[in-house]
Amino acid sequence: MDFSVITDSVISLFIIMLVGVYGTKKKIITPQANKAFIDLLIQIALPFMILSSFIFTYDDSIKSNVIKTFYYSIAAYIIIMLVSYLLLLPVKKDKKIVLHFANVFTNTGYVGFPILNSIYGAEGVVYGSIFNMFFVIFVWTYGIILFKGKFDKDEFLSEVKKILLNPSIIAVFLGLIIMIFGIQLPNALLFSIRSIGNITGPLSMIIIGAILSEVKIKDYLIDWTLYYGVTTKLIFIPIIIYLISLLLGEPSKAINTVIIMSAMPASAMTSILAESFNREKDYAAVVVSVTTLLSLITVTVLLRLIL
Repeated sequence: MDFSVITDSVISLFIIMLVGVYGTKKKIITPQANKAFIDLLIQIALPFMILSSFIFTYDDSIKSNVIKTFYYSIAAYIIIMLVSYLLLLPVKKDKKIVLHFANVFTNTGYVGFPILNSIYGAEGVVYGSIFNMFFVIFVWTYGIILFKGKFDKDEFLSEVKKILLNPSIIAVFLGLIIMIFGIQLPNALLFSIRSIGNITGPLSMIIIGAILSEVKIKDYLIDWTLYYGVTTKLIFIPIIIYLISLLLGEPSKAINTVIIMSAMPASAMTSILAESFNREKDYAAVVVSVTTLLSLITVTVLLRLIL
């Protein structure tokens, strides 16, 4: 494969992130504007991106791999959750929440999909969409519970209702209907859905740039949890997932897709939800930035190992 796609994806992320830094320094992006950007991202752009990821065409020859990817993805998320929980036992309080979320939820969309497309073409994007489906389901259930904390009975039922009515979850249900029944959307509607969804990646990076512009990064250079957390995210967990995959026997595109997506840097949602729930938001922005930068090395090494 052309490994330059990894470099291009990561550099692109940082260039867009710098736009957010510039906009904040110049007072173009105010705190109120950034809050509006977050709402726009979560309520509109992200659901459209999720919906568009379900709209693809595949033939009978890859249906078995689609089913395998479904099971592999569920297994990978469960394994990552358990492994991350155990590895992060030394870390305490909100930093543990941020690192655990970062470990479980990776940048599947803006980094993962371009890499899969470069390796396997449209077929890889299909498998990546299955993995991404579970990203959405878990981020708006398990992920919200992580940041929100414990609920009493009444509050829990209220939160469950909010989760089920969340635009991203609704997008998953609509996407599943479209995928299962093979519904063909009009070209104008399809183009609109994809166009709106395409702003998700750039918008999320601008938001992180705006948050980072207020962060004193040097304050985190002596924080051992940052180094430990990044190592856990980019090295320990991908290696564990890879070693477990070897037990399944012959490598396949389905297995490799799950390994690759699991090894991506921390999702921008790490920073966005930390900002929304006011839990170590500066620390979360640094984690996203550092894992994105270092993934340039770790993902390249992993791809050379499995391909």
